[in-house]
Amino acid sequence: MPICIPDSLPAVNVLRNENVFVMTSSRANTQEIRPLKLLFLNLMPKKIETENQFLRLLSNSSLQINIQLLRIDQRESKNTPTEHLNSFYCDFDDIREQNFDGLIITGAPLGKVAFSDVVYWPKLFEIISWAKEHVTSTMFVCWAVQAALNVLYDLPKFTRAHKLSGVYQHQIVQPNAILTRGFDDSFLAPHSRYADFPIDKIENYTDLTILAKSDITGPYLMATADKRMAFVTGHPEYDSFTLANEYFRDLKAGIHPALPENYFPDNNPDLQPKATWRSHAYLLFSNWLNYYVYQLTPFDLTTRNLTIDD
Repeated sequence: MPICIPDSLPAVNVLRNENVFVMTSSRANTQEIRPLKLLFLNLMPKKIETENQFLRLLSNSSLQINIQLLRIDQRESKNTPTEHLNSFYCDFDDIREQNFDGLIITGAPLGKVAFSDVVYWPKLFEIISWAKEHVTSTMFVCWAVQAALNVLYDLPKFTRAHKLSGVYQHQIVQPNAILTRGFDDSFLAPHSRYADFPIDKIENYTDLTILAKSDITGPYLMATADKRMAFVTGHPEYDSFTLANEYFRDLKAGIHPALPENYFPDNNPDLQPKATWRSHAYLLFSNWLNYYVYQLTPFDLTTRNLTIDD
């Protein structure tokens, strides 16, 4: 089954050219089934690129999903046309009284910025708190994980001395966890962050279960026992060239970035990198949609009678 997005969203043509099953809103309205309502809070600067990446992963499901794009505020974007934002994104005030089956909050390039200095921090704090009552299951990605740990568990911001950038091997910690069902015991995933997630802080100050981790990256997947919250510290949505684009961007800006680890063939940035994490990424999003959203959410969203196992 497809994801359902507005007819004129750029992702429609991008994904259809990749033979991804996409259903436009006009076609979906003729079907008599109850699609999932998914809210997507896009904090990344290049919003269209990020839309394509996440929508691609969400498309690999047997569920029909209606996507509502959400922006954090009305500030003008340097990387996304205002017309695009006005056409496809809503403001929080437009949906605050609604309930949703799922919510995804993306990362943001704010690894070295204190929460108090993030211009939209009060609004993000409000949305994360609001989601506890209005969303069946929320997925936080990369910097959003750090933000959520502060809002939900009062954990301070932990920052690495050097940026973590590359593709790393991770190991399954909980073999029977449904979020990692079908994963290999060891799998690859990209990271690009200054954020740090000390395992001892997670274990001692939260009720989260670590589902997958790495000696280098720390926790990669974490979740609450009731499946209402999932935390992904890496970037499974990244395309094969995303890390390369970030590296060359920083190189051009004179930042002198380290070469992304385990990424370029033979560590040669002149060679074309390959995506070695795609199958895991699709499976992660498919599992989240099925087990954390669809199996949990009520048919009537106004009831909030969730199917939570004891």
